[in-house]
Amino acid sequence: MVFDQSQLVHASGPNASQPRQAIAGVMPPLLGEARIREALPVMHGPLAKVAQKLVRSIVLAPLGWALLAPLFAMKFAPFIFVRYTLTNRRLMIQRGLKPTPTHEIKLEDIDEVRLVAADDDPFYHSGTLEIISKGQVALRLPGTPESEGFRHAIVNAVKAWVPGKATGPFQAASAVP
Repeated sequence: MVFDQSQLVHASGPNASQPRQAIAGVMPPLLGEARIREALPVMHGPLAKVAQKLVRSIVLAPLGWALLAPLFAMKFAPFIFVRYTLTNRRLMIQRGLKPTPTHEIKLEDIDEVRLVAADDDPFYHSGTLEIISKGQVALRLPGTPESEGFRHAIVNAVKAWVPGKATGPFQAASAVP
């Protein structure tokens, strides 16, 4: 019999009562909540679109960079700092310097994850994800970086951790449809 030392409980530190995990998201939900993936949304909106067009021009590129600088700085401002967090139990939108969930949905409630084709942005390598639950959009994640990979991570987490939802083969996040 092999003894798995990755699940030993730490005796000290802030997470003293939580077992360690060797690989992200491999901890069963019954033992505790483990982060699988986290994403910081990229800049989106009308000002980002204008800046994108200016950066692509040769003469007006510095003006585009000047427009992007405050948007980039706001991305890391503590009061609006946003992140999308996927765990082995739920998908959350978190805000603040010490992240607290503002919106969340349990993995068992997720029926489908859609990539909104109209919001796909190759310049910023981002897109908008819609989380479908009971036939309605339960959660919307605008400006998700590497949106197709994040979508696959959500779908794979649902298949892996929700009993009865594993339909079809496991699909790697790097797989090309």
